[in-house]
Amino acid sequence: MAKYELKTKQTTKSVPAFLATIEDPDRRRDCRTVLAIMKSTTKATPKMWGMNMVGFGTYRYVYASGQEGDWPLTAFAPRKQNLTVYIMPGFARYPALMKKLGKFKAGKSCLYLRSLDDVHLPTLKALIKESVAFMKRRYPSR
Repeated sequence: MAKYELKTKQTTKSVPAFLATIEDPDRRRDCRTVLAIMKSTTKATPKMWGMNMVGFGTYRYVYASGQEGDWPLTAFAPRKQNLTVYIMPGFARYPALMKKLGKFKAGKSCLYLRSLDDVHLPTLKALIKESVAFMKRRYPSR
């Protein structure tokens, strides 16, 4: 069986140029805030992943099926309805932070935020910081 090839890969596109294309000024402001939080937390240079995801750092995953690939330690993507923040270990290990976060929706590893005005920013920073630390422990040397 052929291995699945991930479509979303790191690119050489400019992060500042991408952020400048965000039409909604509030969403653009929120993205710049999350950019600063993630840059400070990871100490990594932001990179574009695919057409509209800004990622920080990388880790190499390998599934039991043999599928493997590279993915950012943390990332965000402005979407039409929400700002999506990617917390790679998921949220089950952070119940106290999730209670304090504020208004959000969540998927397995995706945090959907309508606006940063709806969340407690120090809690969001702590969530990103703890998730990145976990990923660095689990996937060292990247």
